[in-house]
Amino acid sequence: MKTTIPQAFAEAVRRDPAAPLLTWYDDATGDRTELSGATLDNWVSKTANLLVDGVGLGHGDAVALLLPPHWQTAALLLGVSAAGLAADLGGDPQPVEALFTTPELVTRAAGWTCLDRYATGLLPLAMPLRTLPDGYADYVTEVREHGDHFRGAPVAAADRALAGPVEMSHHEVVDLAAERATELGITSGARVMIDTALYPDPADWLLAPLVAGASIVLCANLDGPSTGARAAAEKVTLTLA
Repeated sequence: MKTTIPQAFAEAVRRDPAAPLLTWYDDATGDRTELSGATLDNWVSKTANLLVDGVGLGHGDAVALLLPPHWQTAALLLGVSAAGLAADLGGDPQPVEALFTTPELVTRAAGWTCLDRYATGLLPLAMPLRTLPDGYADYVTEVREHGDHFRGAPVAAADRALAGPVEMSHHEVVDLAAERATELGITSGARVMIDTALYPDPADWLLAPLVAGASIVLCANLDGPSTGARAAAEKVTLTLA
């Protein structure tokens, strides 16, 4: 039984490490990025190692993620969870130990109190930023310097998964994700195409499919006329758009 986010993700990877687990489209830029379970796991492990070995965070520390839906956001949220940390997903500013955001959201991020700040441009091919905001390091540059496997302490169901004004344990987050999967009609083995404009909450576009045992086709700036052709090409069985 899955009671933590890392357990749900590990089970998703184990089912078929080589199969696409998260496929990303941005119709405004033409970007398409396909991540198998093994590839996403690699990014998650590198992120967890960055947080623990690079930033020096410890079990239960809080990390703010001021990011839109994106495959890198998935890697960060899952990496935070794997490291035994709690994610603040951008409610009211709270004291946190580290923060990840985009250059477009730096002004909003100024309200958070923390020492370690990282920016990502969410660019095609995970390209680094040409110009960094003052006081920020580049996530995609820094994370590549860290190991492909994470060997941290196990995460417990009662550990804090979400920080901020509404805190939730891993068990509570997994239960909520399972409920959302049922409400959205996501079932085991499904391949779900999701419009980020309609489902911007990670509980819907990431955690519900993972907990249900589904794979994800995540679409930003979705071009309506292309929806049918994309669904066919990606072998989508459920469209949330």
